[in-house]
Amino acid sequence: MRTALVVGTGLIGTSAALALTGRGVRVHLSDLDPERVRTATALGAGTQDEPEERVDLAIVAVPPAHVARVLADVQRRGLARGCIDVASVKGGPRREVLELGGDLVSYLGSHPMSGREQNGPLAATADLFEGRPWVLTPTGETDTEVLNLALELIALCGAVPVVMDADAHDRAVALVSHTPQLLSSMIAARLEAADETAVRLCGQGIRDVTRIAASDPGMWVEILSANPGPVADILAEVASDLDEAVRSLRALGSADDDKRGSGMTGIESVLRRGNSGRARVPGKHGQAPAAYRTVAVLISDRPGELARIFADAGAVGVNIEDVRIEHATGQQAGHVQLMVEPGAASALETALRERGWALRQQ
Repeated sequence: MRTALVVGTGLIGTSAALALTGRGVRVHLSDLDPERVRTATALGAGTQDEPEERVDLAIVAVPPAHVARVLADVQRRGLARGCIDVASVKGGPRREVLELGGDLVSYLGSHPMSGREQNGPLAATADLFEGRPWVLTPTGETDTEVLNLALELIALCGAVPVVMDADAHDRAVALVSHTPQLLSSMIAARLEAADETAVRLCGQGIRDVTRIAASDPGMWVEILSANPGPVADILAEVASDLDEAVRSLRALGSADDDKRGSGMTGIESVLRRGNSGRARVPGKHGQAPAAYRTVAVLISDRPGELARIFADAGAVGVNIEDVRIEHATGQQAGHVQLMVEPGAASALETALRERGWALRQQ
């Protein structure tokens, strides 16, 4: 791939453009908002100049509702040998492309499974897709050259290709992306009118659950509008679980022993099913989940403290598999939770204590 056209210079489009320009591809940028194009250009994502000849690949990075129209325009004008889109919904846009008389031979739907709470070109990074799945939804009509161009794009962005049927993809993202976004927002909405004393008690758990609730509502309305059926189906299942949880909790408050026992069974069932589902979430590098030991270290909020912990761990040959920081309320301190292989935990604890670190028992 020598040349590319990116239509839509938001987070995903600009990040792809940054990755491609960093690998020597000449990228042309286009957007209805000229300010976004200027910003992306200033970031080094490409050029505002229109391509003088047909580019190798056009990347349509616009909201799902606009994919078919933009794609049809790109094809009509003969701007690229192949076209892909990177919208988070695949079935609907492809059907709309057909309705508009678009060409499925030179078009391939795709979806990089990566993003951030922020949107726009200023949030873009060249490494946004590193190690992340990038879904491709080819059909029997997809030209081999277009598929190869898409695979080359994914390789240049450092992502991992995953081939799926378009409608299966939409059901999958409804489960692992779209419904969690709504549930996170619903939990965060409970905090809107909460007493300030309650809000000050927020810990890492609520921060984890509500992190994605900071996402742009306008963007998510567009995404959910393109995939309402599968999301509604999953929410209906969640609503059934919620109804059962409410009944079980009411029963736990009953004076009747049988009702309390029934309530306990119901709540335990939800929690155990949650354990089972969580255990299926892929672990490090997409491998099967691993059971790590947590070593919690008290750390002050000063420059260089994290680096010092990692250096001390590295000095004794212990690899940090994952890390999490739990901030202390009202104090310039917190706990760093270091996840390590079970067999390495004791050696790490000993080494850190010898180097003056205070550890918290887990």
